[in-house]
Amino acid sequence: MHIAVYNRVFDESDLELFKQIFDYFEQHKITAILYNDFAKRMHQLHLLPAVYEVFCEQTPLPPKTKFLFSLGGDGTMLDAVKFVGDKNIPILGINLGRLGFLASTTADKVDFAIHSLLAGNYVLDPRTLMHLDASIPIFSDAPFALNEFSLHRKDSSSLIKIHTFLNGEFLCTYWADGLIVSTPTGSTGYSLSCGGPIIFPQANSFVITPVAPHNLNVRPLVVSDNSIISFEIEGRAEHFLCTMDARSESIDNSVSLAVKKENFVIQLIRLEGQNFLHTLQSKLYWGADSRN
Repeated sequence: MHIAVYNRVFDESDLELFKQIFDYFEQHKITAILYNDFAKRMHQLHLLPAVYEVFCEQTPLPPKTKFLFSLGGDGTMLDAVKFVGDKNIPILGINLGRLGFLASTTADKVDFAIHSLLAGNYVLDPRTLMHLDASIPIFSDAPFALNEFSLHRKDSSSLIKIHTFLNGEFLCTYWADGLIVSTPTGSTGYSLSCGGPIIFPQANSFVITPVAPHNLNVRPLVVSDNSIISFEIEGRAEHFLCTMDARSESIDNSVSLAVKKENFVIQLIRLEGQNFLHTLQSKLYWGADSRN
């Protein structure tokens, strides 16, 4: 069996966990496929597994990859998605960060997680992605996002005007600092912090959420994920910021943009005892009442 391991940042306190994972791989004759930069740092620390391969932006994950372990926080998970793409490789998020909403497996459960995977005791949780079409080549290596697409002002404190269209029909013009279009997965992220609703992962919806709107008569809007949402931007500055999850590109107002549902999904691994309601309650304290 081949399991990919992705990590971008770590603390010294995480090294024991890495050693534990590599030891488990060796015991069960699992070949590790390490992210190239991670492998270099493990080499410097003399922590490389006995048998391993590497992947990076220029060397894609091989088809024989059974799972991908994302070691880090939710941002690391979002990075890992671009390496998986349409390869249908399930992702297990092992939380080394703070919130761990997507990366919901804690470090002390790693042995249990690997044992569950080897025994087949897990569920695949398909998550919708968002695809970006643009009139210029941006995000060309991975024009998709698990959480959200967004537009923002960049070089000015002035509001921007975002003319928004739904399936070719004019929706409205948002006078705001920016605009977010999130998937159900992303509804608990940036969109939520800007007043957007929480959407269950199985819902076939996108959420359009303005960032600090100056219109009192606009609020977050839930639309079908079969919709095509397109944009035209105006503002005093020449450049604006366009993001796909944690990645960003600078654009000007001549760029045409549209988002729609991607034609493939990402499979997240859900272990026994893990579900969306439990995550809401344990991470966002949903329904918690300090009086009880």
